[in-house]
Amino acid sequence: MMHKGLVTEKRIGVVAGGTSAEREVSLKSGRAVFTALKERGYDVVFLDVREDVQERLLREGVEVAFLALHGGWGEDGSIQGMLEVMGMPYTGSGVLASALAMDKEASKKIFLYHGLKVAPFVVLRRDRDVKPPFPPPYVVKPAKEGSSVGVSIVEDESALKEAVEEARHYGDRVIVEGYIEGTEIHIGVLNNRALGGVEVRPKRRFYDYRAKYTPGLTEYILPPEIDDKTYGRAMDVAYRAHRALGCEGATRVDLMIDASEDIYVLEVNTIPGMTETSLLPKIASLAGYDFPSLIEAILLDALRRLKTVAVHG
Repeated sequence: MMHKGLVTEKRIGVVAGGTSAEREVSLKSGRAVFTALKERGYDVVFLDVREDVQERLLREGVEVAFLALHGGWGEDGSIQGMLEVMGMPYTGSGVLASALAMDKEASKKIFLYHGLKVAPFVVLRRDRDVKPPFPPPYVVKPAKEGSSVGVSIVEDESALKEAVEEARHYGDRVIVEGYIEGTEIHIGVLNNRALGGVEVRPKRRFYDYRAKYTPGLTEYILPPEIDDKTYGRAMDVAYRAHRALGCEGATRVDLMIDASEDIYVLEVNTIPGMTETSLLPKIASLAGYDFPSLIEAILLDALRRLKTVAVHG
């Protein structure tokens, strides 16, 4: 029996798992989303997908896809394109915004075009290695991965080649950035509004995969311990980065603030972690959203866009 107050009576499929390096994190996000929707009385099914995603959606009679996939084809616009062809509404950003956010080379160039600061960087391809025109330390990362997969800090040029080869396990293009020393702030954006932020203090050299997913290796400060003016600027920069890529729904924008209070955009996460202890839900709680309310707001955004398409299509 459906409860009153639901934003939709359509059957919702929570799509999680996938085939990327972030599969296990995706499953945790998906289960948390599924539980929240189930407890609110929605007609919802949990789908642990691999390459069978279209078949599973059709077999289960899904009418709205709630995407909880992280990395790979779940976040790079691929599944979004498939859902567009199927005519099925889905949560989060569209095809182009998803592809741009996942591609660090493309997103950096767009940020620069919109007047946003990024760390100095070079792009290394298989057939072309270039010595960075800026001094170490360097941050070396695959051009298309998430959750700090394949990322390393290089203190001097002698270790650069090894780090680049490690990053190349995840794709042909590798980004080498200048390391920004400072305060790391993550800002949550929901339905084109910056909600607030969290300060991230990893106990390791940087906020890598282990620091993100190992309890006790990172301290989270909500709200960030920065002055109000800088906090306001950070939220403005995050919103501008979100809009520059054309993102929709919920995103988490990762920033670095240096000693001169310059704000650098690190990346925009179009499908951030959605467990009850993930950063976006923590940030949303500052703006008055409990976890189920956040999930409903993300769902409602997808349905609004469906209505807009129906009206203007």
